[in-house]
Amino acid sequence: MQKDLTVIIGGGAAGICAAISTARRGGSVTLCEKTPYLGKKILATGNGRCNLLNVNLDETHYNAAARGLVRSVFDRFGKAEVLDFFKSLGLETYSQDGRIFPRTNQAASVLRVLEIELKRLGVPVEYDFDCTAIMRSRDGLFVTSKKGQRIECQKVILTGGGKSYPSFGADGSGFTLARQLGHSIVEPVPSTVPLVVKDNLCHLLQGQRIFASARGVIESRPGEAVSSELLFTKYGLSGTCILDISEAISIALNRRHETDIEVAVDLAPFMERVALRKELERRRQMDMASEDMLTGILPNKFGAAFKEVFEQGNLDLAVRAIKDRRFKVSGTRGWNEAEFTSGGVAADEIKPGTLESKLIDGVYFAGEVLDVDGQRGGYNLGWAWASGVVAGWECP
Repeated sequence: MQKDLTVIIGGGAAGICAAISTARRGGSVTLCEKTPYLGKKILATGNGRCNLLNVNLDETHYNAAARGLVRSVFDRFGKAEVLDFFKSLGLETYSQDGRIFPRTNQAASVLRVLEIELKRLGVPVEYDFDCTAIMRSRDGLFVTSKKGQRIECQKVILTGGGKSYPSFGADGSGFTLARQLGHSIVEPVPSTVPLVVKDNLCHLLQGQRIFASARGVIESRPGEAVSSELLFTKYGLSGTCILDISEAISIALNRRHETDIEVAVDLAPFMERVALRKELERRRQMDMASEDMLTGILPNKFGAAFKEVFEQGNLDLAVRAIKDRRFKVSGTRGWNEAEFTSGGVAADEIKPGTLESKLIDGVYFAGEVLDVDGQRGGYNLGWAWASGVVAGWECP
């Protein structure tokens, strides 16, 4: 056994950074990845552009239960340090609306500079290593794979990711390994995910994109409104404003099994109710056809979709249907369409500042395997880079 060896389980963003961090400090490290490739999920981030992190990187953009842990990591390795890290790899970056991207606008560039550094540092990578157990040995720890491989070590960093994008190898196996070690798992549910809504308006407007404002209403409790793109689909609602409110809805539906859940949508957030009412009254006085009442306010498809509403002759009802349209949510789309995982290894079972397990000496966690869920906009990758580096610092 190599007594000072660190084994990293998972070759995604956090795992690669943990390997680089350990090797840069002179530690001996082996990176184990269950698929034939490293960093496949990195390539899909930011629609292929890789939204590296956000200029406002701090703990307030993460789930409440994890904020103390997140702050303890960012205090050691925050936005400036992440940017310096990628600068040291030769990656040029720029910011756009607070989001930070590689200058090349290619996620492949990010993965490539990381792979080059792994090679420069001489980090060995065990591909097709599907870890089945992390166990204590007389002298430290050992990990085993489905193929019967066994690696003895002094330290393990579990960076197995969550369950989103299962085609890239994210199947929740990291949660299984953590449970074997005695850790509690906050039930993983899809986050930043489209919503399933059975509503005729979605059918009539399928494929239509508009700027709108949306908020979740869970058990009659309204959430915070988000204004951005709304997309009507054959299964319900999507678009960035829906993705941004989906976490609380997914937790309510999939973890707490609540059923009284709606999305309240303002289809015309650029007009106040009084102004909209006055404009509709003006059009009614001009004897506009019902299907033309929204022309110039909303895309033409809305005319036919709202024709029956205007035929009722009640403009107050029409205003309410536009400014506070309620959609009953029956579910979320699955892991293949979820950008992130909400849930994972309970944050209060992890030592702040180092990310070592409070239950098993020598076992550390980083990335999405933990119950750390950030908002869209580079926060989740920001956590992956930072937590990976910090977990790698504690060389055996």
